[in-house]
Amino acid sequence: VINTIAKLAKTCTLRLTVSKLYFILSDKVANGGVGMWCELCQGNFFDEFQMEGVAAEHNEIYLELVPENLSRALKTAQSAKAVKIKLTNKHCPCLRVAVELPSLSSSSRIVTHDIPVGVIPRRLWNVFREPSVPDFDVSIYLPVLKTMKSVVERMKNLSNSIVIEANLSGEMNLKIETDLVSVTTHFKDLGNPPWASEDGHQSSAQDRDLESMAEARIDIKKLQQLLAGQQVNPTKALCSIVSKRVVHFILLHEDVSLQYFIPALA
Repeated sequence: VINTIAKLAKTCTLRLTVSKLYFILSDKVANGGVGMWCELCQGNFFDEFQMEGVAAEHNEIYLELVPENLSRALKTAQSAKAVKIKLTNKHCPCLRVAVELPSLSSSSRIVTHDIPVGVIPRRLWNVFREPSVPDFDVSIYLPVLKTMKSVVERMKNLSNSIVIEANLSGEMNLKIETDLVSVTTHFKDLGNPPWASEDGHQSSAQDRDLESMAEARIDIKKLQQLLAGQQVNPTKALCSIVSKRVVHFILLHEDVSLQYFIPALA
């Protein structure tokens, strides 16, 4: 999970609560930045989990960190007997990763990594609330991500932007149009998830003509980053399009859900 996030964000926010961990990137989508919300249940990853937030009614911790640093520390833990992660203060706040490695003698070998982090004060927490899923025009299941990745990698050599369009008949196209060339890859029979909005009525997508395409032009590098970063094969991958505004990806795995927002280019 960390390797995936390290490919998507240079720095991100780690939010710890009693039951969950979140990795959050909230570049303002309005200003052309991507947004990310990744959620993990701590019970699926840790045998023991103890945390104490600022106060009983605000039992959370928000840290700013460089995911690449955490990824490097965890690489040394692949053959470990045990791994312990704790927040310490060593000259500055650090996330300490203590890795107990197997050894031939009876004494154990422990390697520790101290990763500097910034503690985010409570007055700024509301910046990191879960993004609301936009009222999209079309939502569709994605094709096999490996296939999509190889298509996007070829297209990346031709243009800086790509148009994603989809309809409610399970069809999705990836299009590139430049002065010299226009290339389209068609995907069929992908299926559309049966979304319902809060009040039980179907979202606005249901009033659409099934064949009509919703489309958004996005930065091809940001899409390629998302596809290249996938270390875990999601059990379900969806994409929702708000025409000409934003493309919202959701990758679901047994233990992890990752949402990724790419704003449309003007």
